[in-house]
Parts: sequence; C-alpha cells; structure tokens
Amino acid sequence: MLICNTYYVSKSPITYPNKKKLKYNTQRTEGVVKKSTDKGFCFLEVDSNKSYLIPIHFMNKVMHGDKISAILHTTKDRQIAEPETLIEPFLSRFVGQVQIQNEKITILPYNTIIKELISARIKCHLSNALCNGDWVIAEICCHPLDGHRYFYANITELITANNDHYAPWWITLARYNLDRKAPDMPPDLIQQDDGIVRQDLTALSFITIDSASTEDMDDALYITYGQNKILVITIAIADPTAWIIAGSPLDNIARHRAFTNYLPGLNIPMLPRILSDSLCSLRANEKRPALVCQVSMHNDGTIAAEEEIKFFTAWVESKAKLTYNNVSDWLANIGTWQPENNAIAEQIKLLYRVYQARSAWRTENALVFKDKPDYRFILDEKGKVNKIVAEPRRIAKRMIEEVMILANSCAARVLRDSLGFGIYNTHNGFDETMINQVITILRKNNITADATTLLTLQGFCALRRKLNTMPTSYLDSRIRRFQTCATLQTKPGPHFCLGLDVYATWTSPIRKYSDMLNHRLLKALISAKKVESPKQDIALMISARRRKNRLAERDLEDWLYASFLKNKEGKNICYSAEIIDICRSGMRIKLIDNGAIAFIPAIFIHRIRDEIIFNQDTGIIQVKGKERYRQGDILNVYIVEVRMDNRSIIANLV
Repeated sequence: MLICNTYYVSKSPITYPNKKKLKYNTQRTEGVVKKSTDKGFCFLEVDSNKSYLIPIHFMNKVMHGDKISAILHTTKDRQIAEPETLIEPFLSRFVGQVQIQNEKITILPYNTIIKELISARIKCHLSNALCNGDWVIAEICCHPLDGHRYFYANITELITANNDHYAPWWITLARYNLDRKAPDMPPDLIQQDDGIVRQDLTALSFITIDSASTEDMDDALYITYGQNKILVITIAIADPTAWIIAGSPLDNIARHRAFTNYLPGLNIPMLPRILSDSLCSLRANEKRPALVCQVSMHNDGTIAAEEEIKFFTAWVESKAKLTYNNVSDWLANIGTWQPENNAIAEQIKLLYRVYQARSAWRTENALVFKDKPDYRFILDEKGKVNKIVAEPRRIAKRMIEEVMILANSCAARVLRDSLGFGIYNTHNGFDETMINQVITILRKNNITADATTLLTLQGFCALRRKLNTMPTSYLDSRIRRFQTCATLQTKPGPHFCLGLDVYATWTSPIRKYSDMLNHRLLKALISAKKVESPKQDIALMISARRRKNRLAERDLEDWLYASFLKNKEGKNICYSAEIIDICRSGMRIKLIDNGAIAFIPAIFIHRIRDEIIFNQDTGIIQVKGKERYRQGDILNVYIVEVRMDNRSIIANLV
C-alpha cells in the first residue's frame, strides 16, 4: 500500500503547460525526495531554503530519501518537479518484515518514514518457507526511475522469525550490517611472541577490578612506594598481539570488527571468545603475557620526569578478581565483603590514594567529567525488560578510569616523542567557524570571553571548569552544540574535552583494534624495530565502525525503552525529567530514573499556539512573552503514548 493514496488534490488540481512549449525551455534540478507519512505530500528538496512539489501521479516513481534529478514544470503560480533520473537510491540493502497475501510476498522496510510495501522474490539459495512477520535482509533490484514499472527487491537472507524473543537484537545488528556472533577460533593458533623477552612479574600482587560478570579483563594494577615516598604505578594490559600476527586472517577479522560491540544483555566480541575471555584475559591466578607501563607519581598527582615512563613486556598473574561494588562498599565501610589478605587490602588503599591525587590534579590542570549514572536493563530469559536501573559511577570504577587515563596519556607522550605517529584520540574544542556564536551566548550570560583564548586548550579548559560550577546545565548544553567531534588521527593532537595535550588509548586491546595497533607500535619501540605509521584510512574506518556500533546501541535501547514503557502510558505515573533540547514543535526530555528519551509536543505545553515561542537558538520556551522553560530545567511528566512503530515516547507535563 503506497502512501500516495492519501494525497489530496481536490481543491487545487495540478495542470501542465503544453509540452511543445517546454521543448526548448526545459529546466532541471537535483535534490532529495522528502515524503510526509502523515499527510501524503512529496517534495524534492534542493537545499534548506528551496523545494518543489512532486505531484501525486509521480510519487510512485520515487522513495523517500532518493537523490534524483527532475524536470521543472511551471503551473499557474508555482513550479513542480517531475522525477527524471535516479542519482542515488535511499534504499539498496535494507531490513524489512515479510507480508504474504495470496502467495504474493511484499516487504515493509524497517524505517520510520518509508511505509510502501515493496514486492519481493526469494533468492534461490533460501528456503521458500517464509511466514508473515519474518524479518529479512533484501536488496532493491528494480527502481521505476531505472526503467522498471515498480520497486522490486530480492530477499537475500532470513534474519529471524517474528516470534523470536530476541528479534530486536538480530534486527538491529542486521540493519547496520554488524556481526551477530563471535568470530571462530583458528584451530592452529599458538602464542607467537617473535623473540620478545618478557620480565617475570608474576610474584607481584596485581589485582583486577571490574564488573562481576566481566570475563574479558584487560587491565591489572600493582602499586608500591619508590624513593622519597613516590608512588610507582605498574599498569599491566593484556597482550593479544602475543597471539595475533599483523596481517593474519584473525588480525583482518579484528580490523574489520574494530570493537567489541556491547548491547543490553549481549556482547559480540572483536576476538574469538577463547582469546578475549580466557587466553588473553588477565584472569585471577593465571599467568598471562602483558604489555606494561610503569610510571611514578608525586603526592600532588604530578608525574615524575617523563623519561621515567617505562614500557616493557612481561608475564603477570593477577592475585584477585575484585568487583566494583565490593571494593566501593569496603572503602565506604559498608557491607560484609573483605579483601582476602592484607596484600590485596594494601593495593586497594594505594589505588585509592592514586585516584585522589590524579583526580585533584586533573581538576586543577585538565578536565574531569561530571558524574552521570549508567542505565542498565534487567532482562529476563526471553529478553523482556523487567526493570531499568540507574547505577551511579561508584568510587572503584572511577579509580580504575583514572589510572587508565593516566596510562593512555603516558602512551600518547611516548608515541609522540619517539615515533611522531600512532592512533591518537583528538578533540579540537570549538568549531572555529562558530566561535563568535559561542562568545555571544557567553556574554548574554555575563561571561567575558574572546575567540583567541577559547580556541586554545588552556582557554577551553578554563571555560569548562567555570561551567562545571554553574547550578544548572543550561549554559553548558547551549555551547556544546558548537564543539567539534572527537576523531581518531595518526598524527598527535590535543584532546580538549579531556584537557590533555595528547591522548592515545592502548588499555583495551581485547576490545578495540586501535588499541591493538598502538600495542604493536609500543612493542616495536621496546624491541627497537623499525615501524611504519598507520594510514589515516584505518583511523577513518575505525571511526565509522564506532559510529555504527553506537547507532545500533541507541536503536536497540529505543526499542527496549518503548516496550518497557508501553504499559505505563496513560497511567499518570510521575517521572522526573530534564529538558535536553528545544525544537520548533516541542521539547525533548530525558527521564532521570531510567534514561529514556521522550518528547513533549507544543500542544501539551500551551494550547494556544500563537502565544508560545520555541527559540532553538537560546534553548528557551516563552509563553505570552515570558520565559516558561529552558534547556536543563527539571520537570515532572507522565507518559501519554508509546508508538511502537517508530519507538517514540510522548509525554505530558504533570
């Protein structure tokens, strides 16, 4: 069923000028097709300020999102667009749901905008036993602008049956063309250290701290006193490059996946599980190969002379797997858990001291993120969400994060000073082209600033530290929109959001391919081997993969939030929520208790539309000329409706 059936033309029928008159005066343009699913309109959008109506009898030739060229016709008082040539289709490979009627197969694409049913046939290598509601992958093989009468697709893969409880997971992964299972372990894989000599540190009291369910543990810590009471921090990181040779089939698999993909209730590892969860994992009481960073720290959190930062290869053995909750409880003197011996207790105390000193140093000299809770979905055996728990970032987790930031900062400096290249995490602060808008917003809020200072690392950090003292997140949220995005680069550069002059991660090589690459560079330095710089293409590929993983995680969470809150609609259950965005038709909010994103439309904010102004530039809503709401405000709301077709949640003010 096509959405063009809902379009109406009764009041202003479209007529065409004589085609002979157009023969020598044909205008053409290019743009993107935009369809409205609610009203049935179809336009060719040329740019943000110019669009042309596509009449009803041409709508079945195009699909929302298609990039096309079109012939422009002039009617009595306007120009209309006749689709002519397909430049780039919106759909090529897509995920959809099978519908079968009278033995005819059609597919409804998994897309909130596209509502057309696309006729389809099954590829010969698939079973013909498809049922209504099954989810499949398909490819468009016929497009009306390519000379075909209809849209037509080939079904290339069955994703899952409609009654599969875990269908949302498999559909989301398939939609983004992400792997749905762990890679296989090569049968002949053996440890291959290529002549590397490892120090034996197995006698030291290394500890790991992680979540109770974590199996792929990639860091272990040991801290002791050096000369003049300087703390010597030894950070051991699992070394999968002891098993995986650069350019090998398994290395190519890791390169393609780029990350372990973490989804609610499921993770798909970058490496075979026997490597990530066993042979490489720094499990308690198991001897493991590791790449080690050793760094000395003064009592004020400053790092001793940079030449004392040492990287070397070693054998380590964690003496205990500790959990965030147990360690946090013990430090807070609550609960019943106790370290099993004095050596482990001493390591926890020394780690806490390192955390205090480094956190204080970064607060003064770099940047520290505000603590925000993590939201965890509690699922039953069928994938149903029983509840959603807001988990604060407890002290033990912050302790580990602080040491990992220190380790990554050390690696970045060594790679920069010794090689001049690596895989660096960079962030350049504000977009130079928008800096005047930042200054205008700040001045309106009584903060004096100038472009030259704000575009430096020191100026950016000073502003961020000032914003962190504000009573609300309003100003912080307003200027974030003018920041650049974090990127991976092969050349060193600053990371403004961390407040550091250089940063390169190497502490999660089991989970991140970029960290594996930095491992190989650091090990080449240790063994004095010549090494070439990674190509920027690999950094771009890893960044693109990270974006796909994040989109998949967001989509699945939207699905789970919608299913969880569906039975809460209309029940007047009060939720506390923060305004996170103001737009022309309402405001987006985040439910503080569970992290769900919802929308409050304008009609629920004030019923007389002419009396309300939504100012996207200032993040403020005015009613009758007076400020009523602003971004960052906390509200009480209830769920009005949950729309499962597009996973959207509609809320109203209490």
